[in-house]
Amino acid sequence: MKTIEEQFHEFGVVPVVVLEDAKDALLLAEALTEGGLPCAEVTFRTEAAEASIRLMSEKYPEMLVGAGTVLTIEQVDRAVAAGAKFIVSPGFDPEIVDYCLDKKIPVFPGCITPSEVAQAVKRGMKVVKFFPAEQAGGVAMIKAMAAPYTMVKFMPTGGISAKNLKDYLSFDKILCCGGSWMVKGDMIRNGEFDKIKELTKEAVELAASIRA
Repeated sequence: MKTIEEQFHEFGVVPVVVLEDAKDALLLAEALTEGGLPCAEVTFRTEAAEASIRLMSEKYPEMLVGAGTVLTIEQVDRAVAAGAKFIVSPGFDPEIVDYCLDKKIPVFPGCITPSEVAQAVKRGMKVVKFFPAEQAGGVAMIKAMAAPYTMVKFMPTGGISAKNLKDYLSFDKILCCGGSWMVKGDMIRNGEFDKIKELTKEAVELAASIRA
């Protein structure tokens, strides 16, 4: 059984999804799976997030479905009860991190400073999110922080697209990148699931070619 981190590394890209209506969840899961990326970080920014995670997890058990933008312990509980296999938070919230670690829930908190990475290392964590990636200094900042924290790998999210994916995935301390360019909200709203499937395929091929 592969760990979540191993699966993230294999995917190279994790689709970061905002679903406004749970009726779109299964169509999106199908498009991502058929596109070769059976993975989604469903952000807890909408009322539909919990139901969407539940639907995806039940109908596509092979999918790696997690919850993103998790801001409270109550959201952790709701996400996990719905079937989320991992939790992602935009910043380093010690309360959320410690709660997840205590309950053996895979958690990836956002860290953009050495002090935040130090808090993760102190807790024995090996992988953290780097958000917002482009606005916080991009690959150069990750390389600077990875130098002293040699045991840590990063999952940058924010401002990443097919155009700059190579900049990130070429660095060996980057486990994978979060991205929404293949699952944009307007494409989901407009029912353009064939387009999502095509963009997902392209993202998979691009990530594989960068790491080949």
